Amino acid sequence: MSNVRPESMQRINNEELANAFIAEQTKALKEQIGDNKVLLALSGGVDSSVTAALLIRAIGKQLTCVHVNHGLLRKGEPEQVIEVFRNQMDANLIYVDATDRFLDALAGVDDPEKKRKLIGKIFIDVFAEEAKKLDDIKFLAQGTIYPDILESDGVKAHHNVGGLPEDLNFELVEPVKFLYKDEVRVVGKALGLPDSMVYRQPFPGPGLGVRCVGAITRDRLAALREADAIVREEIGKLEVKPWQYFAVIPDMKSTGIKDGKRYMGWAVVIRAVNTIDAVAADSFDIPTDVLFRMRNRIIAEVPGVNRVLWDISDKPVSTIEWE
Repeated sequence: MSNVRPESMQRINNEELANAFIAEQTKALKEQIGDNKVLLALSGGVDSSVTAALLIRAIGKQLTCVHVNHGLLRKGEPEQVIEVFRNQMDANLIYVDATDRFLDALAGVDDPEKKRKLIGKIFIDVFAEEAKKLDDIKFLAQGTIYPDILESDGVKAHHNVGGLPEDLNFELVEPVKFLYKDEVRVVGKALGLPDSMVYRQPFPGPGLGVRCVGAITRDRLAALREADAIVREEIGKLEVKPWQYFAVIPDMKSTGIKDGKRYMGWAVVIRAVNTIDAVAADSFDIPTDVLFRMRNRIIAEVPGVNRVLWDISDKPVSTIEWE
């Protein structure tokens, strides 16, 4: 099958076009899959979530979703995946809490590239182990979208399922592979997915692992998850939001004062940017009152933190992520 988007394909920018796409894909998926079973690595991001929702619409219980919690997700994300897909959509969902497996393997690893590769390898191992427990799986669904095809030869790298063992010889199902990100969101809305999932910010495959800079420790990771939740909540209240906003905690400590005594604590860095294509990005001008509110909450609510910083660097020279 061609990996080139048909020239005649309309841009999906409203509910009517989204519903037409859903009807067309539902029919195509039924024809492609028949009575066979499909497996999907469900990250909770918009691409895999829309793929899952489309497949549930088309084939129901013939789909099995595997959600691997590597311990590096944002606050509330695993719970949302379970609530939306298992409780609301009645999907076959396998939830794997592999937090200890990932974090034990990452202990002491401070090189960013090694961290990424290790997280990717363990993800593939865990997913493959779950796949081998299932019988008669013929198809592997992926949330490949058109920019993936244009930029990376069609490999959905951030879902980490491109390197499955050869004995798992699945055929691919990629129902949104001709859509751009904005179109995927429109389709997701039409499928009834919640806004918090449809408009989820870009999130790297290694998750908080690349925002807990340096060697990951469980206490610093826990602090990062709480600080990030505060940043996303407060900036999320703005009428005009930046393209991406999150917290980072570098592997360093500085002196603070608590109860009249000096102590060493972490610094939380707030990062917010606007961009069109992520090739270049401008620092977003966070209103002062929002900055101060985030500072006050982070210092008061996040154990171990005694300093809040604002990263105002543009890309280039700085990258959007810290690792």
